[in-house]
Amino acid sequence: MIYKEFHGLQLSALGLGAMRLPVMDGKDNAIHEAAAFEMVDRALEQGINYFDTAWGYHGGNSELVLGRALRRHPRDRFYLADKFPGYDLSNMDKAEEIFNRQLEKCQVDFFDFYLFHNVCEMNIDAYLDPKYGIFDYLKEQKTNGRIKHLGFSAHGGMEVLKRFLDAYGRDMEFCQIQLNYLDWTFQDAKAKVELLRSWNIPVWVMEPLRGGHLASLPDEQAAHLAAVRPDETIPGWAFRFLQAISGVTVILSGMSNLEQLNANLATFSTDAPLSETEMTALLTAASELLGSKTVPCTACRYCVNYCPQALDIPMLLGLYNEHSLTGGGFLAPMRLAALSKEKWPNACIACRSCERVCPQQIKISEALDRFARML
Repeated sequence: MIYKEFHGLQLSALGLGAMRLPVMDGKDNAIHEAAAFEMVDRALEQGINYFDTAWGYHGGNSELVLGRALRRHPRDRFYLADKFPGYDLSNMDKAEEIFNRQLEKCQVDFFDFYLFHNVCEMNIDAYLDPKYGIFDYLKEQKTNGRIKHLGFSAHGGMEVLKRFLDAYGRDMEFCQIQLNYLDWTFQDAKAKVELLRSWNIPVWVMEPLRGGHLASLPDEQAAHLAAVRPDETIPGWAFRFLQAISGVTVILSGMSNLEQLNANLATFSTDAPLSETEMTALLTAASELLGSKTVPCTACRYCVNYCPQALDIPMLLGLYNEHSLTGGGFLAPMRLAALSKEKWPNACIACRSCERVCPQQIKISEALDRFARML
């Protein structure tokens, strides 16, 4: 196992994310406890010492099962991360209640790592609102030793990230972002990494395989990569990409069975970051993958001035690309929830004024119609 230094700790470069534990009968809230225990035991045996859970994972059962699994091992053998569930605005005034319940569920006296969960457009105003006292409460728990290291996770765009850092960045020790070779440009992850570097905040990675979508590739892209590094697996390419990114400390993978765990353990037995040639090959494959499923909006914003509905068309097309690429998911609906419905894609009246000035000749009205129907 590869280890990374963090504040005097040696953290396993691969962390076990407890968002996709094995389940029974395809029911997300019915975790297969015996299988989950076996995975935790195997992970610890092979050197993984970082475990990540959250209030909402597996319908609230992830914390319970992971707590029971880890309770069987000495407390100094693992580092446990949990999060304040600010993705649900009804939780904002319940920081103390939720935090204490999380400690009970996980059967621990303290969290090694604790995060503001999912900082995004929907909740940034509430997270920054002093009336809820979330930041003050979590800082107090750190002073009291019930939180060892405080950080945050973010699915929001760059402006949200900047606002959060401007408010709390001096007290944030790490940041967890969605980072993989597809989102390096697609979700502007490269710029987010550079912003965090400017704050001297190390990066924790979530969605290294983009929910499993990068565990396999179309034959054409897979063949191109095999010609460059023949012995690497397709998931291995995604992890080697991350090993090449300066500032990345922990890479979380939501593994659902022993087979996935063993494969990842084999990858993280060596540190073999991509060379410049290999990086070019991978990013070319990513570009080809994106080109087949997304519209080529460059966010020039010419269209915005011609929209009688005053829609933020580049933003909507960006969300359309996200939703189209993943075949659904929570990101697009979550970001739209922060807007009034008059700014949603179904507000487009198909006048096509925007299309007449689009340098990329995108059929914007058709894309927004598809987006509305997908939603």
